[in-house]
Amino acid sequence: MTFNEFVFYFFSAILVFAALRVITARNPVHAALFLVLAFFTSAAIWVQLQAEFLAIALVLVYVGAVMVLFLFVVMMLDINLARLREGFWNYLPLGAFVALLLAAEMAIVLGGSYFGLAGSPPPPLPADYSNTKELGRLVYTEYVYPFEIAAVILLVAIIAAIALTLRRRKTSKYQNPAQQVKVKREDRVRIVSMPAEKKEQG
Repeated sequence: MTFNEFVFYFFSAILVFAALRVITARNPVHAALFLVLAFFTSAAIWVQLQAEFLAIALVLVYVGAVMVLFLFVVMMLDINLARLREGFWNYLPLGAFVALLLAAEMAIVLGGSYFGLAGSPPPPLPADYSNTKELGRLVYTEYVYPFEIAAVILLVAIIAAIALTLRRRKTSKYQNPAQQVKVKREDRVRIVSMPAEKKEQG
């Protein structure tokens, strides 16, 4: 076994362990932290596969922004853990089927090299090869229409999330900045004349 294969299997084992802990951890904060570990490990594997841009994008976007947001939301919400575990056994057969399917796919991909099913390895890349440049060329030439469609779908999702958040509710409290600007002193302050009290000297 070469050093690259050892590193790949080492990070793969950590990734599988972190993924299992995401779905088995009872504390949502612990599950989010294990998901951060899974993202970091996936980025390390992508670096080994010479996909540096995707690796740094995974760390910056998901770990640095999305997962931090998830972690803060989970910590701020008062989550009832007992209610979350009520339907665990109902979803267990479907989850086991998906897990077995994923394991079969991984076995086919990894076992192909041992049984001679995998093709020849890719040729070595030149010294001036840029992974980011090649990815940008493919995205904005051959896959420009799927890229634009995905961008439109994300824009619609953002607008829908904002519209659902800003809807008026009877129980929601909000302030009107226009009324705050128009307020006058007479509307907020009232001077009341009260008689002075004299202290009796004993």
